[in-house]
Amino acid sequence: MVLGGLLLTINDAIQKLMTADFPTGQLLAVRAVFMLFPIAFFIWRAGGLNALKIVNYRGQVLRAVLVCTSSFLFVGALALMPLADAVAITFAGPLFVTALAPWLLKEFVGWRRWAAVLTGFAGVSVIINPSSSNALQWVALLPLGVALCGAIRDIATRHMHGTETTAGIMFYSTFAVIIVGFATAPYAWVPISPAQYLLFAINGLVFGAAHYFLVEALRHAEASVVAPFKYVTLVWAILIGIALWGDLPDKRMFVGACLVIASGLYILHRELQRHA
Repeated sequence: MVLGGLLLTINDAIQKLMTADFPTGQLLAVRAVFMLFPIAFFIWRAGGLNALKIVNYRGQVLRAVLVCTSSFLFVGALALMPLADAVAITFAGPLFVTALAPWLLKEFVGWRRWAAVLTGFAGVSVIINPSSSNALQWVALLPLGVALCGAIRDIATRHMHGTETTAGIMFYSTFAVIIVGFATAPYAWVPISPAQYLLFAINGLVFGAAHYFLVEALRHAEASVVAPFKYVTLVWAILIGIALWGDLPDKRMFVGACLVIASGLYILHRELQRHA
């Protein structure tokens, strides 16, 4: 889980570097093409083309739409704000899952988890700092949208459990990003040099490898054991942000991130108690 988080953060950093040279649609489409190589490996391991059989068409379409939306929002966020800030705000995903569970999953959410949700969103507010006159503070709503899309995506994925393979889910979501990305080709796409193609290839392979390690972590250990380690991703984001852009997180970001992470961990703790 720690290694997967590191690779995901490296992927985010590469994307952030490339936002200066490529429009979002082109960036996502070309990266997604190279992601098909590691996904092909997953399909092979899952039993070949049978792994691509679709049973839940509605779920696949909904998840693909959410993945496309969150991808465009996150690249926009990376282009306009520090890497660590964007990553910290996306940690609000579990808060949205808990807040939406009563309506979308018909699950009961007690007052303790509601208190954790409110505390987590208070942390997001601290990071965003809406009282600031700096217009870029409102750009922080982009990764918040990513967290919301990710929460609905995870809920949709729960409904797909047992009918769709992981390889199939990854393939169709990635293929949707390719289609949507290439649909933007008539608008401001730019030529790609051989060196940039290499960077795209590295980006796609790193992203695919990251998901492989995350899946392996969940396959070899219970989610309750490995899930807290995903927050180490923020450490990688801070270190890479400092190394590449000199982005030193301020106290506001640290306080807000601590509130969001603490809320997420508490919600995980309550979930484990509820299912015990």
